[in-house]
Amino acid sequence: MRIIQIIDSLEIGGAEKMAVTFANSLSSKVEFSGLVVTRKEGNLKKTIKKEVDYLFLKKKHRFDLFAVFRLRQYCIKNNIKIIQAHSSSCFIACLVKIIYPRIIILWHDHNGIGIIPKRDGALYLQILSFFFKGVIAVNTELEGWAKKNLNCKNIIYLQNYVIENYDFEKTTKLKGEPGKRVLYLANLRHQKNHFLLINVVKKISNDFPNWTFHLVGADWDDVYSKEVKNQIKNNDLSDKIIIYGSKQDIENIINQCDIAVFTSNSEGLPVALLEYGLFKKPIVSTRVGEIPFIVEHKKNGFISEVNDVNEFSKNISKLMSDELLRIKFGEEINKVILQKYSEEFVIEKYISWVRDIKNIKKYL
Repeated sequence: MRIIQIIDSLEIGGAEKMAVTFANSLSSKVEFSGLVVTRKEGNLKKTIKKEVDYLFLKKKHRFDLFAVFRLRQYCIKNNIKIIQAHSSSCFIACLVKIIYPRIIILWHDHNGIGIIPKRDGALYLQILSFFFKGVIAVNTELEGWAKKNLNCKNIIYLQNYVIENYDFEKTTKLKGEPGKRVLYLANLRHQKNHFLLINVVKKISNDFPNWTFHLVGADWDDVYSKEVKNQIKNNDLSDKIIIYGSKQDIENIINQCDIAVFTSNSEGLPVALLEYGLFKKPIVSTRVGEIPFIVEHKKNGFISEVNDVNEFSKNISKLMSDELLRIKFGEEINKVILQKYSEEFVIEKYISWVRDIKNIKKYL
């Protein structure tokens, strides 16, 4: 099997991490494993194994024909059979398919496009899906949507997985008092709904004055980012909620925190959730995507409804008040991650699915 992963950037994010992780995992399982980055390199480049063949296309705009033909030439030179396109990189993969028909496209859906039927991008994906030979969905909601809406029959739910292989130097030192830190590991974008967290902090800060909240993730300084910062400032929460931007040493950051949260409006299966669990951090999350199938309310974490400030505040307050409960939830979520979201389990299921896709065997 000769396969490449395609992703738009190597900034630290869930889809980006999974593209690198798949390329790394497959490097010891298949004949050829490559990673192609279309637009922008980033911190994740350092995590690519030397066994993975790497190409940076330097794509300048949506219809960059130079990048398309360069990718086509790369596929021909390396006798690539399969392109696994992550999230929006499916567009350039389809352009290559038009001029190099023999290539097979597998689309890996991370972003949750399609959970809301009228969401922007649904028609766009329906058209592109004529070029897909298979679709990988990171949660069961996306799997159901794909089966109903996309023009592709070979659809599988394949959970994300995480590997403990972080080699970054420990450079980030979080502010605040040790033992009283809450982490939200998420890029600053609308889907992540940082405004819910701001409202929660406003509600509970008087009862828990020594606790601080730490936002780690890419910051594009756009309209959403500026509004988040303005709300933090206008509510006099600058000493409570600290924004760090994108960081490399994620394991180091997680280990400095005591509670982990998600306040998202929608999710697939966030890689950050698996990282939280891998390092035994108790979780408070909204009820989105695949998260409620991993975080069981009151068993290994707390689940709140989307935008429910009162419920979220109540749940996180329980953890802040009870160190033994934090330890218990951390141990329990760690067991789930190790049992069900391992590299070996997911990759074995993935390779079996690829080989079973109708009419694909002649290409392998």
